[in-house]
Amino acid sequence: MSVLEKIQNLSKQYAADAVQNRRHLHANPELSFEEFKTAEFVARELRAIGLNPVEGIAGTGLSAVIEGRNPASKVIGLRADMDALPILEANDVPYKSTRPGVMHACGHDVHTSSLLSTARILNAIRNEFEGTVKLVFQPAEEKAPGGASLMIKEGVLQNPAPHSMLGQHVAPNIPVGKIGFREGMYMASTDELFLTVKGKGGHGAMPDQVIDPVLIASHIIVGLQQIISRNRKPSNPSVLSFGRFIADGVTNVIPNEVTIQGTWRCMDEEWRADGLTRIRKMAEGIAESMGATCILEVVKGYPFLKNEPELTRRTKSAAVQYMGEENVIDLDLWMAGEDFAFYSQVVDSCFYRLGTRNEARGIVSGVHTPTFDIDESALTIGPGLMAWLAVQELKEV
Repeated sequence: MSVLEKIQNLSKQYAADAVQNRRHLHANPELSFEEFKTAEFVARELRAIGLNPVEGIAGTGLSAVIEGRNPASKVIGLRADMDALPILEANDVPYKSTRPGVMHACGHDVHTSSLLSTARILNAIRNEFEGTVKLVFQPAEEKAPGGASLMIKEGVLQNPAPHSMLGQHVAPNIPVGKIGFREGMYMASTDELFLTVKGKGGHGAMPDQVIDPVLIASHIIVGLQQIISRNRKPSNPSVLSFGRFIADGVTNVIPNEVTIQGTWRCMDEEWRADGLTRIRKMAEGIAESMGATCILEVVKGYPFLKNEPELTRRTKSAAVQYMGEENVIDLDLWMAGEDFAFYSQVVDSCFYRLGTRNEARGIVSGVHTPTFDIDESALTIGPGLMAWLAVQELKEV
């Protein structure tokens, strides 16, 4: 029996355990930086597999290694995130969240249970591959500054240092049984913008006696879109969106100030910084020209995520071997953010998508929604696929 066949058989063999682990995690979600019980569960499972030591890092993060033959020849890192979201689950399922207002609505329960089963597979065949696999169970993907950045600062990419990193994420827009890849830029940087426009409030019937922050803030929102349409290269994807505008007056009362909140997303770190400078100057300038002031606070988020082209081509080719060419698809750019991007800025990385959609069963909701769920047959595929991708990449010494 080939190594490929062994991995496929083991993935099927461990599928029930993967589903059970996923359901346990789904029913017991924990928010970012609070994954204490989750980390305890993962550590127990890793030790039950026979992996020791299991090292704690970045608070609730964990790492462990599986050594094959000649362990120093090459090291690959495999990452799963563990945190949930502050969402009240609306699904009526046996594994529904037992913690009101907290839900695994982004599939991190799937990522964690899948990587646990990948660890079982790789540990079972450790004498059949060269090198070392480093398992990375990461906290707080959903909350800045991002668990990945903290784990990197605390040394997760050292001792041993991975030559490359793989990450897997559920994809509710892709049918179960299919996998998606994209070379190069894939996901956007994410910065949060908080603007306060201060003017002079007063009676709505006497506009000549006020400095209207509502009008001025409106000009700022419209004007800032010029940065996208006239300062950005058309070939450079960017998004500037505002989702919160608070002018706490009434029908005939103009308030003293207006607050605005938005997001700035890019696929280029140089343009990211340049654009933020332009946003600040333009917002302050428009406000000043109209007699007001504008204060901009930027909460820096994640960098953009880039899939190293050669690694991604090799990984995609290995996925074709495992899944069949008809089940491996190309992905579009995605302007959402992911803190796996921090790894991609330091080491060659590939972040791919695991299909979880099943329209026939009504499993179609997007991530970050109260009705998100997956077709759990994806857990027959995901663990073995990641194990195979790791084994194949370890051959590339």
